[in-house]
Amino acid sequence: MYDRIKGFRDFYPAEMSARREVMDTVEGAAERYGFREIATPALEPAEMYADKSGEEILEELYAFEDKGGRDVALTPELTPTAARMVVARQQELSKPIKWVSTRPFWRYEQVQQGRFREFYQTNVDIFGSSDPTADAEILAVAADALTELGLTDADFDFRVSHRDILGGLLDSFEGTIDTRDAIRAVDKREKVDPDEYATLLREAGLTDAQVSEFDDLLETAEDDLDELVAFAGTDRVEAAVENLQAVLDTTADFGVREYCTLSLTTARGLDYYTGVVFECFDSTGEVSRAVFGGGRYDDLIEGFGGQPTPAVGFAPGYATLSLLCQRAGVWPDESLTTDYYVLQVGDTRDVAADIARELRERGHVVESDVSGRSFGAQLDYADSINAETVVIVGEQDLENDEITLKDMDSGEQVSVPVDSFPGDHEQPTYDTFA
Repeated sequence: MYDRIKGFRDFYPAEMSARREVMDTVEGAAERYGFREIATPALEPAEMYADKSGEEILEELYAFEDKGGRDVALTPELTPTAARMVVARQQELSKPIKWVSTRPFWRYEQVQQGRFREFYQTNVDIFGSSDPTADAEILAVAADALTELGLTDADFDFRVSHRDILGGLLDSFEGTIDTRDAIRAVDKREKVDPDEYATLLREAGLTDAQVSEFDDLLETAEDDLDELVAFAGTDRVEAAVENLQAVLDTTADFGVREYCTLSLTTARGLDYYTGVVFECFDSTGEVSRAVFGGGRYDDLIEGFGGQPTPAVGFAPGYATLSLLCQRAGVWPDESLTTDYYVLQVGDTRDVAADIARELRERGHVVESDVSGRSFGAQLDYADSINAETVVIVGEQDLENDEITLKDMDSGEQVSVPVDSFPGDHEQPTYDTFA
């Protein structure tokens, strides 16, 4: 008997059915905005991650030397791979490039609520537009996906910020400050206690007084963003504030402004983010960590050797999204559904096969016996797979040119001329002939 590897999960049919419904909903929302599906490899050169995040990142990945002596890693995220793909065909791809992809990723990290070592997420990205409309469209796709799952503004909110506001404020302080480390500290603000947060900022170069002042600035309300411009006195912060306000204003055009809240304490931990960033949270706080996030990463394509190309995207993961949907009571039922079970009694396989084939051609889920079981055993199996209708094809009925339809919920059944089933009916049931 073998056990699963820690951090990896099995999904049996009923659970997978619910997950597939959620994935299809998220992908469908993106596809309606014109995002096109891509597929990407499970392995990439390990240096692709080390070059961008430092050698220490490899400790968090499934990185190894393959049989060809190459240092490779199981992909921990899609964005670098998508950037590589854009660079490879940058001249021939129409702009903006709008891609969507759902697939598994791997990270060797501590297993906890909503975080596993193998996880599935859908990536939605726009390459080639710096217009605030692109950022707003990403937020709109995310909001549409969640509302189509049955969530409302009482269930989730997008906490929106801007990396250049954070960086610009930090640059305005006197002294030598490691902006990258300070922004990483902001990203951990809600995850650590206040003393540890302050320590992280001090380690990044801020004095005690600056730590307090910086943290107060992060609490600035949306109506008071001009105060940040006055404090910093730089074009960088002024441009960032104008860009953030333009994105928020444009979300109203998409009908999703109600889901967006200014939150300058939202930073996103990955270094490649450059502009507007956001994270989705459970409004009730019951799911304590971010459900997913996204933002703008305008420098990544150039960093991979391509032409300067602005980019923005988001990536919901299904481990955390399932927590939010379950908390809100909108996670799909984890149950199997079957439209028809074609039950055979005696030497009726040819007729039963014809009926099953005609029903499948209409797009229905149809099962029939493949094990030579008795009438009772077939009926029990039909019940176990939640068959809505059982089509009984028996020798005695066929002598009268009939079959029997049984409604599994009510137990009622009716005889039907074999030539009339399924006939011209798209989804004939007991009620069609009763």
